[in-house]
Amino acid sequence: MKEVIEAIKKEVKKVVVGQEAMIDGLLIGLMCDGHILLEGVPGLAKTTTVNALAKSLGLQFKRVQFTPDLLPSDIIGTQIYDPAKNEFKIKRGPVFTNLLLADEINRAPAKVQSALLEVMQERQVTIGDETFYIEKPFLVMATQNPVEQEGAYQLPEAQLDRFMMKIVVGYNTKEEELEIARRVANDAFGKIETVATKEDLEKLKTEVKEVHMDKEIEEYIIDIIFATREPEKFGLKELKNYIEFGASPRASIDMFKAARALAFMRGKDHVTPLEIGYIAKDILRHRIILSYEAEAEDIKSDYIIEKVLEAVPIP
Repeated sequence: MKEVIEAIKKEVKKVVVGQEAMIDGLLIGLMCDGHILLEGVPGLAKTTTVNALAKSLGLQFKRVQFTPDLLPSDIIGTQIYDPAKNEFKIKRGPVFTNLLLADEINRAPAKVQSALLEVMQERQVTIGDETFYIEKPFLVMATQNPVEQEGAYQLPEAQLDRFMMKIVVGYNTKEEELEIARRVANDAFGKIETVATKEDLEKLKTEVKEVHMDKEIEEYIIDIIFATREPEKFGLKELKNYIEFGASPRASIDMFKAARALAFMRGKDHVTPLEIGYIAKDILRHRIILSYEAEAEDIKSDYIIEKVLEAVPIP
């Protein structure tokens, strides 16, 4: 099934230049049923990539543009009164899809963002007194601009924890940006074709689960997670004052899944510490809650993760 992944990547690259880490991260999310948060300044092809991915897999795709005046019912749906029948009927929102693009998710206040909590965890939606299950696969792929920008809100911790990975999208290289400018100027972007199906995606998920992970690697992952909670036990006493709360149990689960998926994408039948080191920041950066002292000293979660990876013995 490796050829299916290559075919999907080939289609996405018709409209996206570079950004390999973002594309790989989205594919990992698809193979692991994990929601993905993309953070980066405007114009880095975040929305374009998610759209292209949906088209290449033939999945149902809907987009919600998050704004300050958005309501929870605009996402999940609502009850509408039908005067002809003298009863309420359900109007389903855009969350009833396979791939939901929550564009600029941090432009809406916490009340709206919290509307996604149930569906992201339980794959179901409650409208009034009725519960509706979402058809599989269902993934939320959200984009956000850096929170320092004007008019943005911090995402609630409970919602952040439901994202499998937070991928920071950087600028393209000079060569890539030149290629982008040439393609736009010459209208040389290709049309995305459907090269895989839901059945292919299910087969990929099955093969990912078959990737072997040694007991030592499993314990290595747990040690990394615990080092964010109890840094002093790993010789990282200087980090204790910077961490308010360490990574949650979801981080352990997601690192197990993502490491297998990455090893599979690299053509391996087993997980090595290299995969753990590669995905650690994406899995952990949004789950480590920093203290006021860390913010005052401009200490970022990526710095803490680097120190943790240096301190925890590699098997």
